[in-house]
Amino acid sequence: MSSISRRTILKAGATAAAALALSPIPAPAAVRTRRRLRIGYLPITDASPLLIAHANGYFKDEGLEVERPIMIRSWSTLAESFLSGKFDVTHMLLPIPIWLRFRNRTPIRILAWDHTNGSAITVRGDTGIEGFADLGGRQIAVPYWYSMHNIILQMGIRRAGLKPVIRPHSAPLAADEVNLFILSPPEMPAALAGRKIDGFIVAEPFNALAELRINARIMRFTGDIWKNHPCCVVVMLDHFIDDDPIFTQKVINAIVQAQHWITHNPMRTADLLSKDGKGYLPVPREVVRRVFGKYDLETYGTGNHPAAIKHPAWHADRIGFQPYPYPSATRFIARAMTETVMEGNHDFLKKLDPDQVARTIVNDHFVKKALRDKGDAEFFSLDFGNPWHREEVIEFNHTAA
Repeated sequence: MSSISRRTILKAGATAAAALALSPIPAPAAVRTRRRLRIGYLPITDASPLLIAHANGYFKDEGLEVERPIMIRSWSTLAESFLSGKFDVTHMLLPIPIWLRFRNRTPIRILAWDHTNGSAITVRGDTGIEGFADLGGRQIAVPYWYSMHNIILQMGIRRAGLKPVIRPHSAPLAADEVNLFILSPPEMPAALAGRKIDGFIVAEPFNALAELRINARIMRFTGDIWKNHPCCVVVMLDHFIDDDPIFTQKVINAIVQAQHWITHNPMRTADLLSKDGKGYLPVPREVVRRVFGKYDLETYGTGNHPAAIKHPAWHADRIGFQPYPYPSATRFIARAMTETVMEGNHDFLKKLDPDQVARTIVNDHFVKKALRDKGDAEFFSLDFGNPWHREEVIEFNHTAA
């Protein structure tokens, strides 16, 4: 792999900015219900519901004609392709639709969560890094400035008394500075193996791949910091939703059905997604199976000593599936973004009202209907007394069981 340079980072940032500045395609004139569905995705387990809905024929069961989902390697390219009309539905890191809607005035909506948890901070095995306090003077990659990963990583860095910065890769760092830059998820394990970086925070399966192939180590699972957090969400443009609600409902029905099946069949899901199965993800079966297995407390440790899991009492899955887009999580993301270091102009964040963000960007009508029609609310642990509300739990330190 070529060395990571400031020019590479700036080019990636410029590409992302250009992609997200694109205007959406105009609304189609046709009134009748659409049948043909086009899907784009990044090769991460976040996309599992979209991929399993295709693999198991759930879109077809809803009467939709669906092409094989198209794999894209970077968030900027996926955003550009989606906004130019190449895809009807895709998954995006939760902060990206907020950026699109409120910075670039793109009429985009979050219709459901794709999954919960499913990410981690991974470091080289020889770095001696045990926790956030050990990240001073280190180079850490994030998948995107507008990502849950960047937000949670920087929260942990600040809590440890360190300072997140964005500098050229070759620039000297103070002992209390942590240098952050963007890498696409598939590039991260190779950059870690080549000693270009000291660690990364990203979605699976690239943490598991680094564990199994280059002797990397999980420093912390993000789901052990923010309990059952969202990461990627299902998004569509307003004109698809408004002009054809029947089509939209069918898409969400299939995604909810896929999440239900995945939760019942985690290892079969892993096999289907792997390159040994349907080939949606470019990694072997054993890597994907590691993701869909339960947290291994013997491997990742518990208690007050440095460990990737400090909250075993949460009984969190390494990756979980729950489609309802809780407003509390969107509000938390909107608030946290204002304190997160990023490249580019993000002054718009200071003007956002988190309550307004949640009301504006989330359309939960279709997922509520899908859950009610399928009787899945109880299965997804939604409280029937108040199924559409929860309190967000963010805990960096160990708490007793």
